Amino acid sequence: MNKVVILAGGQGKRMKADMPKPLFKVLGEPMLEWVISACEESGLSDICVVKGFMGDMIDEYLGGRYQTVLQAERLGTGHAVMQAVPFLENDTDGHTLVLCGDAPFIDPTAVSEALVIHKQQNNAVTVITAELDNPFGYGRIIRSATGISGIVEQKDASDEQKAIREVNSGAYWFKTADLIDLLGKLQCNNAQKEYYLTDTVSIAIAEGKNAGAYKSENPDIIKGANDRKDLLELNTYARMAVINKHLENGVEFTCLDGVTIERSVEIGVGSEILAGTILRNGTVIGKGSKIGPNCIIDNCKIGDEVTLNNVQAYDSSIDAGVKIGPWVHIRPGSHIKSGVKIGDFVEIKNSTIGEQTAVAHLTYVGDSDVGRKVNFGCGTVTVNYDGIVKSRCTIGDNCFIGCNTNLVAPVKLGKAVYTAAGTTITKDVPDYALAIDRGVLKINEGYSLRKLKSKLDK
Repeated sequence: MNKVVILAGGQGKRMKADMPKPLFKVLGEPMLEWVISACEESGLSDICVVKGFMGDMIDEYLGGRYQTVLQAERLGTGHAVMQAVPFLENDTDGHTLVLCGDAPFIDPTAVSEALVIHKQQNNAVTVITAELDNPFGYGRIIRSATGISGIVEQKDASDEQKAIREVNSGAYWFKTADLIDLLGKLQCNNAQKEYYLTDTVSIAIAEGKNAGAYKSENPDIIKGANDRKDLLELNTYARMAVINKHLENGVEFTCLDGVTIERSVEIGVGSEILAGTILRNGTVIGKGSKIGPNCIIDNCKIGDEVTLNNVQAYDSSIDAGVKIGPWVHIRPGSHIKSGVKIGDFVEIKNSTIGEQTAVAHLTYVGDSDVGRKVNFGCGTVTVNYDGIVKSRCTIGDNCFIGCNTNLVAPVKLGKAVYTAAGTTITKDVPDYALAIDRGVLKINEGYSLRKLKSKLDK
């Protein structure tokens, strides 16, 4: 079985944060997750993550999905892979892919095609490379008639070697048995006193084993982040790559200011995404919808022909033909059914809003089941929390809820119930009834003359 070792022990001091560098996010996902996804898409599931600085954060993030091992001391890339030797020894008959956890753009094509070359050439090690216009700072690949003869680092390269544009990506395929053997022969006789994984190439060649290189057509597999500036560049690149994909699929963008779309998002043809819109966590948007400006849509399913203007929506479903906004908050667990209209300063939480219902403005609907063609007057509140438990309200079809109505849960309104403005509902109301609670109006004549006498005399 083929294995993967992901090096994720980097501290990232220049990031100036107390967390492992591979957990810094690109388009909302840790760089480590991008690398894992590339492996999974390539059919590789036997993965070991080498952790280091604050490794408990790596464990917490993975949640037991994959095995981890600790590199207690930072003694180089070779030393990091050494920590995974017990994992490798479980099955030495296959091949092992070694990847960097902070190089998020390694792609499944490069992984799969490199393995094919690796097997065809019967290599002990195959380096995944890319060609850069500006290779400064990267290890150069020295080609030979039969494969490669080594990797020369920038500081050690001659002028002729510095002109080479093919560079090491930091990703490798090994025969697993050869990797274990080569790791045991690494030495730290260098200025840094570290064990370099690149030295496995020269050791393999010296022993008469085959070493080769697969050059990816995607130079972006090289990209990584050492500081916040680099991380911004990764996010900018990934952001535009996703937007370009949607443009090719028939999505309209008239302005990209503030637009961020995570790679897990799906958008139907003919939809328009306006400025300031952020789409996250597997959100799906149907055809012909208009999202924005200034929307945050997180893990939602949005139907066809939906209009969202200045809306924040989380973990909810919004069906076809809905119009929402501006300044609306859709909280988790909500289902907004087709034809609903929701206006300004409305909050919906953990509720179902039935077809063609109107919630025009200044209303809170929480923990409620609302029927079809209901009309909410301004200032309506479902009073769903008594300080100890949260309870639900049920509102039947065709109800008319007067302005400033309070529905004190648990309470049920039947079909076509009317509530008078200012009414507080504390018990169930039967079908077709009018609920009215106005109390007794008291008028104290002359009150303000007496209260404000000193001011009114001036």
